[in-house]
Amino acid sequence: MTMQQVLTLDISGRPYAWLTPEEAVTQYAKGKVAWELGDDRLTFVGGTNYDGVRSRIAIAPIIATAGSDIMASQIWAPLTLSSHDNHLLFRRDHNQCAYCAEVFPQRLLTRDHVMPRSRGGLDSWTNCVTACRDCNQEKGSKLVETFRPLIYVPYTPCRFEHFLLSGRNVLADQQAYLMAKLPRHSRQRLS
Repeated sequence: MTMQQVLTLDISGRPYAWLTPEEAVTQYAKGKVAWELGDDRLTFVGGTNYDGVRSRIAIAPIIATAGSDIMASQIWAPLTLSSHDNHLLFRRDHNQCAYCAEVFPQRLLTRDHVMPRSRGGLDSWTNCVTACRDCNQEKGSKLVETFRPLIYVPYTPCRFEHFLLSGRNVLADQQAYLMAKLPRHSRQRLS
Protein backbone atom coordinates (compact mmCIF):
# COMPACT_ATOMS: atom_id res chain seq x y z
CA MET A 1 0.00 0.00 0.00
CA THR A 2 1.34 3.44 -0.87
CA MET A 3 1.64 6.08 1.79
CA GLN A 4 -1.27 8.44 1.23
CA GLN A 5 -1.10 10.22 4.57
CA VAL A 6 1.40 10.79 7.34
CA LEU A 7 0.33 10.61 10.97
CA THR A 8 1.68 13.75 12.58
CA LEU A 9 2.13 13.88 16.34
CA ASP A 10 3.13 16.56 18.78
CA ILE A 11 6.51 16.18 20.46
CA SER A 12 5.00 14.04 23.26
CA GLY A 13 3.29 11.62 20.86
CA ARG A 14 -0.32 12.88 20.77
CA PRO A 15 -1.97 12.87 17.32
CA TYR A 16 -2.15 16.31 15.74
CA ALA A 17 -3.06 15.89 12.05
CA TRP A 18 -3.07 13.69 9.00
CA LEU A 19 -0.72 15.30 6.46
CA THR A 20 -0.24 14.53 2.82
CA PRO A 21 3.24 13.18 2.03
CA GLU A 22 4.02 16.52 0.32
CA GLU A 23 3.07 18.43 3.49
CA ALA A 24 5.30 16.09 5.51
CA VAL A 25 8.24 16.83 3.17
CA THR A 26 7.80 20.50 4.04
CA GLN A 27 8.06 19.65 7.76
CA TYR A 28 11.28 17.73 7.09
CA ALA A 29 12.71 20.53 4.92
CA LYS A 30 11.97 23.12 7.61
CA GLY A 31 13.71 20.97 10.23
CA LYS A 32 10.48 20.57 12.24
CA VAL A 33 10.56 16.76 12.53
CA ALA A 34 11.75 15.87 16.05
CA TRP A 35 11.42 12.08 15.72
CA GLU A 36 9.83 9.50 13.45
CA LEU A 37 8.47 5.95 13.49
CA GLY A 38 7.65 3.30 10.93
CA ASP A 39 9.47 1.07 8.53
CA ASP A 40 8.01 2.04 5.17
CA ARG A 41 9.56 5.21 3.82
CA LEU A 42 8.60 7.30 0.85
CA THR A 43 11.48 9.13 -0.84
CA PHE A 44 11.04 12.45 -2.60
CA VAL A 45 13.72 13.59 -5.05
CA GLY A 46 14.25 17.31 -5.59
CA GLY A 47 16.51 19.51 -7.62
CA THR A 48 20.29 19.49 -7.85
CA ASN A 49 22.75 21.68 -5.98
CA TYR A 50 25.91 23.35 -7.31
CA ASP A 51 27.80 20.07 -7.09
CA GLY A 52 25.16 18.28 -9.17
CA VAL A 53 23.84 16.26 -6.23
CA ARG A 54 20.07 15.76 -6.14
CA SER A 55 18.30 16.43 -2.89
CA ARG A 56 16.41 13.52 -1.33
CA ILE A 57 14.02 13.44 1.60
CA ALA A 58 12.74 10.10 2.90
CA ILE A 59 9.61 10.48 5.02
CA ALA A 60 8.32 8.06 7.64
CA PRO A 61 4.64 7.15 8.09
CA ILE A 62 4.63 8.68 11.60
CA ILE A 63 6.40 11.92 12.47
CA ALA A 64 6.51 14.08 15.57
CA THR A 65 6.92 17.75 14.89
CA ALA A 66 8.23 20.53 17.05
CA GLY A 67 5.03 22.28 18.07
CA SER A 68 3.60 25.71 18.14
CA ASP A 69 1.00 27.45 20.27
CA ILE A 70 -1.63 26.67 17.62
CA MET A 71 -0.78 22.94 17.74
CA ALA A 72 -0.93 22.89 21.54
CA SER A 73 -4.35 24.58 21.65
CA GLN A 74 -5.82 22.24 19.01
CA ILE A 75 -4.60 19.10 20.77
CA TRP A 76 -6.50 19.98 23.94
CA ALA A 77 -9.66 21.14 22.13
CA PRO A 78 -12.64 18.86 22.72
CA LEU A 79 -13.62 16.55 19.86
CA THR A 80 -16.99 17.67 18.60
CA LEU A 81 -19.44 15.82 16.37
CA SER A 82 -20.48 18.00 13.47
CA SER A 83 -23.31 17.39 11.03
CA HIS A 84 -20.68 16.27 8.47
CA ASP A 85 -19.23 13.56 10.74
CA ASN A 86 -21.79 10.78 10.17
CA HIS A 87 -19.10 8.61 8.56
CA LEU A 88 -17.02 8.90 11.77
CA LEU A 89 -20.05 8.06 13.91
CA PHE A 90 -20.84 5.03 11.73
CA ARG A 91 -17.21 3.89 11.91
CA ARG A 92 -17.19 4.30 15.72
CA ASP A 93 -20.28 2.08 15.88
CA HIS A 94 -19.02 -0.41 13.24
CA ASN A 95 -22.06 0.33 11.01
CA GLN A 96 -24.22 -1.45 13.59
CA CYS A 97 -27.71 -0.18 14.38
CA ALA A 98 -27.90 0.60 18.09
CA TYR A 99 -31.48 -0.74 18.23
CA CYS A 100 -31.74 -3.88 16.07
CA ALA A 101 -28.00 -4.80 16.15
CA GLU A 102 -27.90 -5.41 12.39
CA VAL A 103 -24.87 -4.22 10.40
CA PHE A 104 -25.61 -2.13 7.30
CA PRO A 105 -23.68 -0.36 4.52
CA GLN A 106 -23.18 3.33 5.35
CA ARG A 107 -25.68 4.47 2.72
CA LEU A 108 -28.47 2.75 4.68
CA LEU A 109 -27.56 4.29 8.05
CA THR A 110 -28.69 7.42 9.85
CA ARG A 111 -27.71 9.36 12.94
CA ASP A 112 -30.12 8.94 15.83
CA HIS A 113 -30.25 11.21 18.85
CA VAL A 114 -30.74 9.09 21.99
CA MET A 115 -32.41 12.09 23.63
CA PRO A 116 -34.31 13.47 20.62
CA ARG A 117 -33.46 16.97 19.47
CA SER A 118 -37.14 17.85 19.75
CA ARG A 119 -36.78 17.18 23.50
CA GLY A 120 -33.58 19.18 23.90
CA GLY A 121 -31.07 16.49 22.94
CA LEU A 122 -27.69 17.70 21.74
CA ASP A 123 -25.74 16.83 18.64
CA SER A 124 -22.89 15.21 20.58
CA TRP A 125 -20.88 11.99 20.58
CA THR A 126 -22.56 10.86 23.82
CA ASN A 127 -26.09 11.53 22.55
CA CYS A 128 -25.78 10.10 19.03
CA VAL A 129 -25.76 6.52 17.80
CA THR A 130 -25.89 4.77 14.46
CA ALA A 131 -29.35 3.58 13.45
CA CYS A 132 -30.79 1.92 10.39
CA ARG A 133 -33.42 3.94 8.58
CA ASP A 134 -36.28 1.70 9.75
CA CYS A 135 -35.36 1.85 13.45
CA ASN A 136 -34.71 5.61 13.32
CA GLN A 137 -38.06 6.24 11.66
CA GLU A 138 -39.88 3.92 14.07
CA LYS A 139 -38.24 5.56 17.10
CA GLY A 140 -39.01 9.10 15.92
CA SER A 141 -39.00 11.41 18.94
CA LYS A 142 -39.62 8.63 21.50
CA LEU A 143 -37.30 8.20 24.44
CA VAL A 144 -35.14 5.08 24.47
CA GLU A 145 -37.01 3.86 27.56
CA THR A 146 -40.27 3.75 25.58
CA PHE A 147 -38.72 2.37 22.40
CA ARG A 148 -35.97 -0.27 22.71
CA PRO A 149 -32.84 -0.53 24.82
CA LEU A 150 -29.54 0.48 23.23
CA ILE A 151 -27.26 -2.37 22.11
CA TYR A 152 -24.21 -0.26 23.06
CA VAL A 153 -23.48 2.95 24.95
CA PRO A 154 -22.46 6.03 22.93
CA TYR A 155 -19.17 7.67 23.95
CA THR A 156 -16.75 10.37 22.84
CA PRO A 157 -13.71 8.89 21.11
CA CYS A 158 -10.31 9.87 22.50
CA ARG A 159 -7.88 11.63 20.11
CA PHE A 160 -6.17 8.34 19.19
CA GLU A 161 -9.48 6.70 18.28
CA HIS A 162 -10.63 9.81 16.42
CA PHE A 163 -7.53 9.58 14.22
CA LEU A 164 -8.20 5.89 13.53
CA LEU A 165 -11.76 6.77 12.53
CA SER A 166 -10.78 9.72 10.35
CA GLY A 167 -7.76 8.19 8.62
CA ARG A 168 -7.93 6.90 5.06
CA ASN A 169 -5.84 3.87 4.08
CA VAL A 170 -4.15 3.76 7.49
CA LEU A 171 -0.83 1.91 7.28
CA ALA A 172 -0.03 -0.94 9.68
CA ASP A 173 2.58 1.16 11.58
CA GLN A 174 0.09 4.01 12.00
CA GLN A 175 -2.70 1.69 13.11
CA ALA A 176 -0.47 -0.12 15.61
CA TYR A 177 0.65 3.20 17.14
CA LEU A 178 -2.90 4.50 17.51
CA MET A 179 -4.40 1.18 18.69
CA ALA A 180 -1.80 0.87 21.45
CA LYS A 181 -3.11 4.10 22.99
CA LEU A 182 -6.84 3.27 22.98
CA PRO A 183 -8.76 3.05 26.25
CA ARG A 184 -10.32 -0.30 27.19
CA HIS A 185 -13.87 0.87 26.44
CA SER A 186 -13.09 1.75 22.81
CA ARG A 187 -15.21 -0.14 20.30
CA GLN A 188 -12.24 -0.01 17.90
CA ARG A 189 -10.58 -2.69 20.01
CA LEU A 190 -13.29 -5.04 18.67
CA SER A 191 -12.12 -4.58 15.07
